[in-house]
Amino acid sequence: MLALAPAVSHADDLQPFVATYDAWYQGKQAGTATMRLQPEGAQWRIDLGIRGNRGFAGILGLNLQQDTLFDVAAGIYRPLRQTTTRKAAVFFNRKIEGIYDWSRGVARWTGDLSKRRRDPVPLQPGDMSALLINLAVMRDAAPGAALNYRFVDGGRVRDYAYQAAAEPEILPVGEMSYSALRVSRTNGGNDEMIIWVAAGVPTPIRILQREDGEDAVDLRLVEYQGAP
Repeated sequence: MLALAPAVSHADDLQPFVATYDAWYQGKQAGTATMRLQPEGAQWRIDLGIRGNRGFAGILGLNLQQDTLFDVAAGIYRPLRQTTTRKAAVFFNRKIEGIYDWSRGVARWTGDLSKRRRDPVPLQPGDMSALLINLAVMRDAAPGAALNYRFVDGGRVRDYAYQAAAEPEILPVGEMSYSALRVSRTNGGNDEMIIWVAAGVPTPIRILQREDGEDAVDLRLVEYQGAP
């Protein structure tokens, strides 16, 4: 079956979902991942959990749990709290927690990170965590579009620039194929991020991180459904 919807959707309303992915690492299937978006009262929460369960995937850092609590202000996704937990080995976890204090205009992180990255970060309107940038790409992608965001996450600040392809391409998902638009980060240097977006699908079809020209973490959609 082929889903030939347009490559992008501009729906303003967030849609709750739960999506399951196959997780690949360096070109080999290494585990599974789950992405979830759900409301929490007047706010929203997005989670991404990656579990490496084959070979040395877990030791290599494929076990990851991230979540961001956020609200929507004038159409802008505004992070409020962010948590990242990495399980680098059986008995070793690293956890980082961040608070975005918009009333004071600063964000601050605590946990297993360097002293320098615990310094308060001045906030600017539109600042987002990594997970929220993924959501924004889903919202904003259009053929040939140039997208720009400011990443403020884990005590770091970076400008993220993305470029959408001029035309969609066909990507298989189980027994179906989707017409999906490739959106690639253009200013990551040796670290690349590519997200594929399809109209009517609230979650990315595929998320690929590449390092030094080689595939690193690759999440490929298996299925999704609306969250209760």
